[in-house]
Amino acid sequence: MKIKILRHLILFVSKSSILVGGQAVIEGVMMRVPGAYSTAVRDPEGKIHTNRHDFESITDRKPGFKKPIIRGAVSLFEAMKMGFQTLQWSADIAMPEESENINPIVDALMTLVSIGLAISLFFAAPIGLTTWLFDKDQDPFVFNIISGSLRIFFFLVYLILISLLSDVKRLFQYHGAEHKTVYNFESGKKLNIKNAQEFPTQHPRCGTSFMFIIMIVAIFSFSILDSILMLFVGEIQVWMRLIMHIPFMPLVAGIGYEVLKITAKHRDNILFKILAEPGLWLQNITTKQPDDSQVEVAIAALESAFGENLEKYLGKTFIAEAIG
Repeated sequence: MKIKILRHLILFVSKSSILVGGQAVIEGVMMRVPGAYSTAVRDPEGKIHTNRHDFESITDRKPGFKKPIIRGAVSLFEAMKMGFQTLQWSADIAMPEESENINPIVDALMTLVSIGLAISLFFAAPIGLTTWLFDKDQDPFVFNIISGSLRIFFFLVYLILISLLSDVKRLFQYHGAEHKTVYNFESGKKLNIKNAQEFPTQHPRCGTSFMFIIMIVAIFSFSILDSILMLFVGEIQVWMRLIMHIPFMPLVAGIGYEVLKITAKHRDNILFKILAEPGLWLQNITTKQPDDSQVEVAIAALESAFGENLEKYLGKTFIAEAIG
């Protein structure tokens, strides 16, 4: 049961990939680099295991999927698929006995319940409460500002509550280890534990920042969508919003991806710095200071992902706009 719960909580703390990125998994880290990804996990006896896969995104194979907005939605789907696969593998290594007792049917039901709870908490509840408490249903912009603010509030409460769980605290330490290792790599400094520990746990391309940006983009996107819908149906009802908003989330995610890229690329610009600041602040919740053994695992994941290609990248400086 512990594995199932952790797998579904981790969904909200993964990191979007630009050149190098990854996510925390159970007792380890997954790192994604151009052409491959690898997961490193420490088993109960202290040994580090790695699992590397070659990977070519559909955005590289088919140019049509690399267009702005479309590439964001595709990248999010690929990252989620990759994330669930690596989480299962990490559970098998880190908690072998518990992993053997997982019932596939129960696990599938848990996944469906988790998706249902996410939709209820971040879509149905904000829309329903805004309709119930405020008489602004027919004002698309004001309605979505209120419901969007409630969505951000629920997200913040969710992060705070899960951060109190001991297993999630450890997960957030690995999240911090991942960020430190990526920073170490991007800096061009020698890749080792000492250098990685000098860097902060907050990173501008973190999935936590991505989620926050998506929620801001959703306010404006859904306002436009509601306005268009009202042109055809006149008075808009709460069920119409639920039916229309959820299918348009890939579009919102695609727009959010572009905003995240621009924000990371121009993070010295005061306007983009202001936009990025809330996401970085939220990382005070989703990342924790890792110990040296956790950073060691993150470095092992990155080295395994690059394989023999690592040497041609070492010593070079990379920044957010350096996209493969």
